[in-house]
Amino acid sequence: MILFALRRFIGFVVTLLVAAAVIFYLLNLLPGDPAQFVLGINATPDSLARLRAQMGLDLPSYQRFGSWLWGMLQGDFGTSYTQRAPVAKLIWDRIGVTLPLAVFAMIISVAVGLPLGIIAARRRGKATDTGIMVLAQMGVAVPNFWFGMMLTLLFAVTLRWLPPGGFTPWNDNPGLAFRGLILPSLALALPQASILARVMRTALVDVTGQDFIRTARAKGLTMGEAVWRHGVRNALLPVLTVLGLQFAFLVAGTIIVENVFYLPGLGRLIFTAISERDLILVQGATMILVVAVTATMLIVDIAYAIVDPRLRERGKP
Repeated sequence: MILFALRRFIGFVVTLLVAAAVIFYLLNLLPGDPAQFVLGINATPDSLARLRAQMGLDLPSYQRFGSWLWGMLQGDFGTSYTQRAPVAKLIWDRIGVTLPLAVFAMIISVAVGLPLGIIAARRRGKATDTGIMVLAQMGVAVPNFWFGMMLTLLFAVTLRWLPPGGFTPWNDNPGLAFRGLILPSLALALPQASILARVMRTALVDVTGQDFIRTARAKGLTMGEAVWRHGVRNALLPVLTVLGLQFAFLVAGTIIVENVFYLPGLGRLIFTAISERDLILVQGATMILVVAVTATMLIVDIAYAIVDPRLRERGKP
């Protein structure tokens, strides 16, 4: 198990290094001059040259990449071109919105999707199964920003139960901060819960036809007991993979949802930085998202090995 985890960690580090190189060089291939954007179209060539030197844009690309990478390892992501503030501080201020939003959405997705998938598998071929799968198909087909607008229309405009947008800092009022994330979390979670329900149903239906379920039934267990004691654990193997991928979708989805609900999160920060051509801020914020997604996949791989002993055996010499 230790060797398996070590191999996965080495892969995690290599993935981050490759991702950092791709992010840096792709963003620097984009047209436009950050110095020109900061100073405006009337800037003189001398002032542009001075600002480019201050930003380090006059250095070779490999040198700038090495400096950026070494700074990140020390916790220094550089200074924002447009906001004149440390990138690490800007990210830290915004991650207090994005991370709870993604976590809440993941909790809702699991709490809704897994039970519905289990119920649909237990009622396979019946009206309950058909109804759940129809709703799941609708949830997959409809984008999360549309869900967000419909939820806002119902719960904020019509019923006035929840705020339509904006965010109160956690330090000012935790209750209002939590209420401000309910609708965005639901908008993010509903499509993912639909996918999770479909995957769980398919996996559980496949498992219930296996020999070990028939053996459990032959020992006197009811179908429900056999499914709960033995089927669900084995059906979780593909579900764990989907959960890891879902977190990536949830993090990426925050860019859209945060703009719909006017949340001051990391997604909205990246959107603003792109529009202002603040490359150093885009690089740092995007790298944080990559680290979060890659770390989640690492955790999923280790959890997969815990659930499936065969993977642990492969890691032994």
